[in-house]
Amino acid sequence: MCAAFPDFRLGKVLATSFTGTLSERHGDAVERIPTPHRLVDWLTLNGLAVDSCTTAQLELARELRESIHAAATAAALQDALPASAVQVINDCSAQGRAAAILTPDGRRQWRLSSASRVEDALSVIAADAISIIAGERDGKLALCASPTCRAAFFDTSQSRTRKWCDMNTCGNRQKKARFNASAGRRKNPESTE
Repeated sequence: MCAAFPDFRLGKVLATSFTGTLSERHGDAVERIPTPHRLVDWLTLNGLAVDSCTTAQLELARELRESIHAAATAAALQDALPASAVQVINDCSAQGRAAAILTPDGRRQWRLSSASRVEDALSVIAADAISIIAGERDGKLALCASPTCRAAFFDTSQSRTRKWCDMNTCGNRQKKARFNASAGRRKNPESTE
């Protein structure tokens, strides 16, 4: 992978990790799949290896990503799901020909119909999104508490009260900001900030 691109934010839930390929949506947005090859890299890291990706496939992937984000955000807020987002997710889910296979060590792995079928990989991501948005999995959709991020994530913590999409990024940023504000008040107790 090329060092010129920002690192991927990899999570345990495929669909919400995919939406994390665009971060800081309400700040200085960071596009983590700016090129077709970068999408190939992300898919490979997530067990959906493809040999190549066209610009049209990248655009389809981004449309799916934004649709999942819109639907997951609505679900987290308990709002109506946007019809256009639901349509894109359903279309992507239906157009793939991926199969779940069981590995000798007892794990699920995905087999795509062809190494050039990005659509197969996207169908797996769409199906994962459907399962979490439909409430079929143990956990709940939530939104990152960072005002610049607001990423949708799937909270599987025991209490279901997680605040951050990623403690190593958004969570640490917020902790640092609180610490620095507190240190500033201790240093200058007469400050009104």
